[in-house]
Amino acid sequence: MVRMEVTDRSGEKRLIEASEGEVLMDVLRDNDFDVAGTCGGMASCGTCHVYVGQAWIDRLGEQPEDEQYMLEALAEVVDVRDCSRLSCQVTMTGALDGLVLEVAPEV
Repeated sequence: MVRMEVTDRSGEKRLIEASEGEVLMDVLRDNDFDVAGTCGGMASCGTCHVYVGQAWIDRLGEQPEDEQYMLEALAEVVDVRDCSRLSCQVTMTGALDGLVLEVAPEV
């Protein structure tokens, strides 16, 4: 199992677990973090936007081009940071055990 610490939009922190191979967006949605994932994981809506702890950014790998474009578009309506990722583009692996992240404001 991959453990992570997630801060929700109200500032409450919770420890949750995911199986390797699961998509982070699904894990957050299934654990009631109010992550909509409206586009079904196609990196085209931004409703699964999260802020990843700086120490974890490099472990997530490169952002796909579609994700980069979506984050650029999101910057017009919400705070997009260097640590912003779309959780639909993150697959859980053992290298992410201990991941720290925060659910970004709603779009």
